[in-house]
Amino acid sequence: MTTTPRQVVVTGLGAITPLGGDVATTWEGLLSGRSGVRRITEDWIEQLPVHIAAPLAVEPPLGRVEARTLDRSQQMALVAAREAWADAGSPEVDQERLAACVASGIGGVITLLTQHDVLREKGPRRVSPHLVPMLMPNGPASTVGLAFGAKAGVHAPVSACASGSEAIALALDIIRAGRADVVIAGGTEAAIAALPIAGFAQMQALSRRNDTPETASRPFDKARDGFVLGEGAAILVLEAAEHAAARGARVHGVLAGAGISSDAYHVAAPDPSGAGAARAVRAALRSASLEATDIIHINAHATSTPAGDLAEAVALRDALGDHLDEVVVTSTKSMTGHLLGAAGALEAVASILALRGRVVPATRNLDALDDEIALDVAVVDNRTIGTGAALSNSFGFGGHDVCLAFTS
Repeated sequence: MTTTPRQVVVTGLGAITPLGGDVATTWEGLLSGRSGVRRITEDWIEQLPVHIAAPLAVEPPLGRVEARTLDRSQQMALVAAREAWADAGSPEVDQERLAACVASGIGGVITLLTQHDVLREKGPRRVSPHLVPMLMPNGPASTVGLAFGAKAGVHAPVSACASGSEAIALALDIIRAGRADVVIAGGTEAAIAALPIAGFAQMQALSRRNDTPETASRPFDKARDGFVLGEGAAILVLEAAEHAAARGARVHGVLAGAGISSDAYHVAAPDPSGAGAARAVRAALRSASLEATDIIHINAHATSTPAGDLAEAVALRDALGDHLDEVVVTSTKSMTGHLLGAAGALEAVASILALRGRVVPATRNLDALDDEIALDVAVVDNRTIGTGAALSNSFGFGGHDVCLAFTS
């Protein structure tokens, strides 16, 4: 017997990003086309070939104890989760029916690097006793789980730049399976430091437009030359529809489905055929009981790398066929930079708000669309959309492919 999957709704949104310290300011920044990319002024940047990034617009508003005992990625996750929880109306839920799925692609790398300096310069007795909880990749999930008393499970998917989306997909599965009624889900990342930037630069993955930072992230543009490293966090409160209805909760949208696949092609390069990404899109449609013709908007992964943007366009054509010509595409990374493990969660927030407000933020810096990319990308002006479904794509090193499907 086939049973209808439990419907999962979004009742809370939270974010701290290069555009603002909350969801409202971030969304206003996206709609106004504001760039969060700037030149980094710390002394260590001068030794590197890349001098730009997209740091937080405001520092996490935390007390001294929290700031001292939490890695920056954990601080941001906690701030975004608190906003999302309040936005959801601080739901009363049995703690054994509450879970947390909060991802990070890298974990507490800033803590690791900082404490290594302490070890080298001052000796082992000066290393922080909080080091291990601060650097572990499940630290943000643990931080959020502890803050809200989540006893139905605390999970931390690690799938590079697809991590945040995979956390949301996992939350969907958990609620559908009946293991929880409410899940706090999303992603966080804080990796703006010399070593990560040097590593990405050595891979030729980062834009080197040091003189014009605001123009550096240019998804789908002919002159794109790499992504811009960003930091931030975004969190969704996901809830079984019947649980939300019973408490009279406001609903932002519906997480209708999710699809996950892998390329099995290369540890860092995308499969140029887009086959794995296309499978994830088709899986999301099946999971959501949607047809290609139901899609009106796509928040693309589109990081501004030459190979990645093209492979995604190929994948979307494969999955959606001629209907792709009717779909409004955007890349909010043109304004936020690439938040790695937080990117998918932030773009999920943007997708939900686009459906709710029936407006798609224009992609910044798209001066000349790549001749090989046949997409209808919102550019210059924000685009009005009707009612329908949206997809949010996230792809990561290791060949991870995740697609989320939302309806209003």
